Amino acid sequence: MSLNIIDLIRGQLGPALISQSATQLGESESTVSKAVSVLLPSVFTALADNADKPGVQSTISNSSASGLLGNLLSGTAGNSMVATVLSAIFGDRVPNLVNSVSEYAGINNTSANSLLYTVTGAAVGSIGKYAEDQNMDASGIASLLRDERQNVASLVPAGFTFADTTQGSLANADEYPDAAKITSAEPAETSTVDVNRGGNTHVHVDRNDVHKEGSLWRWLLPLILLALAAWFLWRQCDKSAEQSTVMTDSTAVQSEPAAVLTDTLADSSMTTANRESMAVALPSGSSVNAYRGGIEDQIVAFLNSDEYKSADDDALKDRWFNFDNLNFEFNSTKLTPESQVQLDNIKSILAAYPDAKIKIGAYSDKKGDDNANKKLSQDRANAVKAALASPQVVSAEGYGEEFATVEESASDMEREKDRKTAIRFTK
Repeated sequence: MSLNIIDLIRGQLGPALISQSATQLGESESTVSKAVSVLLPSVFTALADNADKPGVQSTISNSSASGLLGNLLSGTAGNSMVATVLSAIFGDRVPNLVNSVSEYAGINNTSANSLLYTVTGAAVGSIGKYAEDQNMDASGIASLLRDERQNVASLVPAGFTFADTTQGSLANADEYPDAAKITSAEPAETSTVDVNRGGNTHVHVDRNDVHKEGSLWRWLLPLILLALAAWFLWRQCDKSAEQSTVMTDSTAVQSEPAAVLTDTLADSSMTTANRESMAVALPSGSSVNAYRGGIEDQIVAFLNSDEYKSADDDALKDRWFNFDNLNFEFNSTKLTPESQVQLDNIKSILAAYPDAKIKIGAYSDKKGDDNANKKLSQDRANAVKAALASPQVVSAEGYGEEFATVEESASDMEREKDRKTAIRFTK
């Protein structure tokens, strides 16, 4: 598959959810992140191993319509759909998994159990949403899970043992005969929220372990990554001496952030790490996980305001709201996987306000060919409209550099504020 389904699930389990979960559970963000780093590969691999079970297939197929993704924090604990899946994939070993995660991450059992439901809800909901978008049947879903299984198994943090916690998944004796040899070394503290990097980096393996190739990669991969990073830095330093003959992608840099359009938006210098996460309440009683001052927070407040309710179309024309977590791959109209989280949030908001209609706008800076910038921005606006796939999105327009204010000769960082994707409401 061209899209890594794990990226979609991890997008649902991002910094905002980690922070809010830690607050609700009374745990630290680092320990919650550690627990999630273990639970994600455990749950996904168990889903893959039990993908042919009717209960698993039906729950995944029905998850999109249930609104599971829109209410991960408060809607998964005790959720009957999630409970059904957990019973199908782990059976009576759920308590063992909860205990192991609790001991490994340093959280209490109640917190570990709550996070198990949250991670399972995120996994089932993300897979179900993707399957619905791709018109997958039960066999297609099962194939998707099996294709990704080995990739996910490699995400298990060293130092954690799945023995006696799973039902034919990561502790499968036939596939992992030496799984029981992994010792629970004292895990190192980490503050990361990337769910595939938590936990201890040391593992004691028998010299006769059949998975020597996997052990080789444990030390070889970091060396490769360091070499690539050094090459990238060298290229960046040498770039000023080069005369490039390739047309610059002036509407984006790789993983470009949307720029701030009005003073009501979040400070563009504010990073993910220091932004305050929140649950944005919707009229349906559900909520979406976002950042205070982000696009979700702003548009819900605007839709609830008298300003919107009394405004005509002319009054709405200059009231734009910038995406703050929507990015494109370099020189492409392909949205990055992490963008799906904000797109899903906008979908949920539109569904909660069925009378609302929006227009998509995409903008570039002044660098590069005017016509090429115009075309790329139009294509990107169309891509966002297609991704939202809602009749409430009435139009999409690429403005190119028409409204850019920073000179072409300015630095890339200075020109960044002219590169953005935004929405406005229309009546």
